[in-house]
Amino acid sequence: LHEKGGKRHEMPAHHNAAEYVDAYLHMAGIRGEKKTPLFRSVHRYNHSAITKNRPHRNDVLAMIKRRAKQAELPDTTNCHTFRATGITTYLENGGTLDKARAMAAHASTQTTKLYDRTNDEPTLDEVERIVI
Repeated sequence: LHEKGGKRHEMPAHHNAAEYVDAYLHMAGIRGEKKTPLFRSVHRYNHSAITKNRPHRNDVLAMIKRRAKQAELPDTTNCHTFRATGITTYLENGGTLDKARAMAAHASTQTTKLYDRTNDEPTLDEVERIVI
């Protein structure tokens, strides 16, 4: 992955993600094309045609907003929603904060904690702490 500031970040792909990317490469007809963007914009006038250009970040956000609306997700859904969901799910399934930091390519676990939503909802264990 190419991160902000030109940093490169490599990590293994989940087997499901690898299958989805393989299917996308096949359907998009771009398998085997080297040194080109993986995700590409669509042609301005023919939305079924894929260009060789990467999508602009505003186009990505607009696409996410359209899809979120179709799925009846909150208006606040954005690119970082996926990052927060991935980090939270990883931590809820027993992952460690330090490994989440490394996967998210954060310099500090403090940054990773900003995306952790595991404590947003009170659990039954928390409620049981109330002595009645």
